Amino acid sequence: MPEQKPIVIVKTGEPVPSVLERRGHFGRLIEETIGEAWSGPYTTYDVRQDTPPDPRGAAAFVITGSAANVPERADWMLRTEGWLRDVVGAGTPTFGICFGHQLLAQALGGEVLKNPRGREMGTVRVELLGTDPLLEGVSVDGSAAFEANSTHVDTVRRLPPGAVALARSRLDDHQVIRFSVSCYGVQFHPEIDAEIMRAYIASRRDVLAGEGFDVDATLGGVTEAPLARSTLRNFVRHLIRHP
Repeated sequence: MPEQKPIVIVKTGEPVPSVLERRGHFGRLIEETIGEAWSGPYTTYDVRQDTPPDPRGAAAFVITGSAANVPERADWMLRTEGWLRDVVGAGTPTFGICFGHQLLAQALGGEVLKNPRGREMGTVRVELLGTDPLLEGVSVDGSAAFEANSTHVDTVRRLPPGAVALARSRLDDHQVIRFSVSCYGVQFHPEIDAEIMRAYIASRRDVLAGEGFDVDATLGGVTEAPLARSTLRNFVRHLIRHP
């Protein structure tokens, strides 16, 4: 039997310090969210400093969030975008989260800008625009919407050629994007639960207050957002060849 390829966590940043100390790196949070949906190995590489792996050398790539901004066009982002075009061209299953979602959009011919509608922070309502295996079971009781935990200031303003928006929110028209049959991105964070979301809001209290947020109300509206978390597990179940 050939050796099982790993899910490769593509690291682009770290959680806020309080979350990093209590809960660990994004890779750990992603593995916890995937849970029993994957019994194979994992590995991590940091695109800011490591040599990219073989685009065909993984069962899948999951690209993390980051405090960095795609419009900065840093050298490591440009290198990563070129590599991601090879990954998607090879057909290796790929899932981008927040910054990773935006980086995929930019790499594949879309455009990422600072969101003119403002920052999206906390638990938000996401409206479904279509059906897809990635969205299996994310709506209940006939509702065409679900809750997700979100923290971002940039947005995918223009989709790449051939990409399809599968969900939106009040502040972002591209909450879920199908870039290809094997590549998806989500603007929200499926790996962020209520504890982590509250820690993010608390860490940015002064910034949020300065932008006009009612910080206590934002904290009070946080939920576990379990249906959003299922998008990552659906990706693993439906798109990855399992051991």
